[in-house]
Amino acid sequence: MLIAGSLASASAFAVDYLTAEQARKLLFPAAAQWQERAVTLGAEQLQAVARSAGVPARSAAWTVTHARDEAGKYLGSVVVDQVVGKFELITYAVGVNAAGAITGIEILSYRESHGSEIRLPAWRRQFAGKSLAQPIRVGEDIAVISGATLSCNHVTDGVRRIVAVLSVLREGGQLAAS
Repeated sequence: MLIAGSLASASAFAVDYLTAEQARKLLFPAAAQWQERAVTLGAEQLQAVARSAGVPARSAAWTVTHARDEAGKYLGSVVVDQVVGKFELITYAVGVNAAGAITGIEILSYRESHGSEIRLPAWRRQFAGKSLAQPIRVGEDIAVISGATLSCNHVTDGVRRIVAVLSVLREGGQLAAS
């Protein structure tokens, strides 16, 4: 009986803020066309992601949604991912433009009892314009929010991983720009 009560209270904090489609539109407002592709990283690509991101790729399979303007020009890609905050999953989306720079991040769902401040625009704006040329690390170029330390760290690691995945795919010709 106590276990059921504990599970119910943990899920009471879950909040869905955006759908993946809404996040895509926020990350690429000029996009008129969307193309979702499932991609699979090979062993060498997984190692390249780990080297450049400093965290494991975690999965070989990724779903990447390409944004295109009305003329069909490739604007960039969006990846939706999940990381564990302290105990629960945080679902977020990352937009990366054709040059490999982050257009932004959006928090889709937050399930923890504390730390939802990572949804604040000021914290999320820190990622905009960054690429693998910057550290994208809490304490270096991304500030930590008191009370949301684990969420800040884990989302930042996840964003860095996605930027690295997209970079490896771009280098391998798997992010078709045409």
